[in-house]
Amino acid sequence: MSLLFLCGATTSAAMANEDAHYVAARAAMVSEQIAARGIKNPEVLDAMRRVPRHRFVPAQEQPHAYRDTPLPIGRGQTISQPYIVALMTELVEPKADSRVLEVGTGSGYQAAVLAEIVDHVYTIEIEEELARSAAAVLDALGYDNVTVRAGDGYGGWPEHAPFDIIVVTAAPDHVPQALIDQLKPGGSMVVPVGPIHSVQELRLIRKEQDGTLREKNVTAVRFVPLRREEPQE
Repeated sequence: MSLLFLCGATTSAAMANEDAHYVAARAAMVSEQIAARGIKNPEVLDAMRRVPRHRFVPAQEQPHAYRDTPLPIGRGQTISQPYIVALMTELVEPKADSRVLEVGTGSGYQAAVLAEIVDHVYTIEIEEELARSAAAVLDALGYDNVTVRAGDGYGGWPEHAPFDIIVVTAAPDHVPQALIDQLKPGGSMVVPVGPIHSVQELRLIRKEQDGTLREKNVTAVRFVPLRREEPQE
């Protein structure tokens, strides 16, 4: 399975109609949950202020969108806690010219935060329903620098490699070699690694210019497992 969804360019109009209540809630989220916990990168903080998290969750969850918690988005998946989204984004040091691979689109929220900063985000989601929904929201918000694909992200996206940044938003029990291979020398990857349905370590991996890897365990996290497509019989 591999379906491609392209996103459009209407951010300003969509944001102009946004409820002022959500704007205030988002500002409070950034100051009280994110900056107060040590996130300092001004571009990351600005992106978190701009991206309307409530647009990426089901209608019944929108009143809770700016709480410091993950929320269900269907198909057994969740949108990550805002602090964790900000932390993962800050760790990989995004730049305006960065090409990013995200494995695990989910709601599309992390892709939108990255897209506020970087040149282009290529994001893969194994659940076709979630990929389609995320692409629709990203399109409605005007993110024309995000490309969404429904498929198995374990093997990365070799057609667009190498990537300056790789962000994995579901937990494998080990770092897939394909993702390491597709990380550009000088690039960074952030990935939760550990057993299914247990505590994992959020790992920051930097690839040196000579291809050697430097790894650092950042903090304990709990993510949904990185799923694979079932083999065809």
